[in-house]
Amino acid sequence: MRNFNYFKITKNKKIRYLKIFKRKGPYIVFLHGFMSDLEGKKPRAFLNFSKKYKLGFLALEYSGHGKSSGKFIDGNISKWSKQTSLLIKKIVKKNDIILIGSSMGAWIALNQILKFKQQIKGFMGIGSAPEFLENLMWKKFSNKMKKEIKKNGIINLKHGEYEYPITYQLIKDGKNNKVLNKKIYHDLKVVMIHGSKDTSVPVIYSRKVLKIFKTYKKKLVIIKNGDHSLSSPKWLRLLKRELNFSGLTNSNNFEYI
Repeated sequence: MRNFNYFKITKNKKIRYLKIFKRKGPYIVFLHGFMSDLEGKKPRAFLNFSKKYKLGFLALEYSGHGKSSGKFIDGNISKWSKQTSLLIKKIVKKNDIILIGSSMGAWIALNQILKFKQQIKGFMGIGSAPEFLENLMWKKFSNKMKKEIKKNGIINLKHGEYEYPITYQLIKDGKNNKVLNKKIYHDLKVVMIHGSKDTSVPVIYSRKVLKIFKTYKKKLVIIKNGDHSLSSPKWLRLLKRELNFSGLTNSNNFEYI
């Protein structure tokens, strides 16, 4: 994928990002998930969508992800949210923003909404996973696992084919980044999209996110047989259709609220 750039956050650390620069007009800002990067299908799909509709576009790899500097084990929600805010200020400036957050990216996105407020005009969450570190990890750890991570500062957590190095500082920082208890009153469009067969994050998390927003312009889309990533061509077409400024299509695949 072309158009990659690097932004220095310190003398020795840089963040890789992808952009379509527009001096004026709305931007799509895509935020990827936990231990993901910008090499997947969703960033490419939303980049092409932005080109088609002549929108600005920004996506970044948080520190310790992809080809950005740093070690994953040194990162946390606070740091990754701050890095996102820095890039938004640098690239998007004062232009309107449509946020797209995939999995953990929805958590990062919620922190941006709380920070940039009225500048955010729309928010799409894909398999949203706010507060997953405590609710889907820490609370499910055995006592033995909790003792190990407290003692060693880290534990390797297996999930399917993958193994994740989870640090105690990451867990603790997650507890300091609660968002599901917030209330957001400003006017924006909110669409939560979740696969009915998501085995990583239950659909209830998308429902919880919707409760944060007091706008009437919100809806939940449950994709029948959809997985967590929703990266297959047919699911990507549905995501782009929902993103097309919410001429929300009637379909038997969808559940509306």
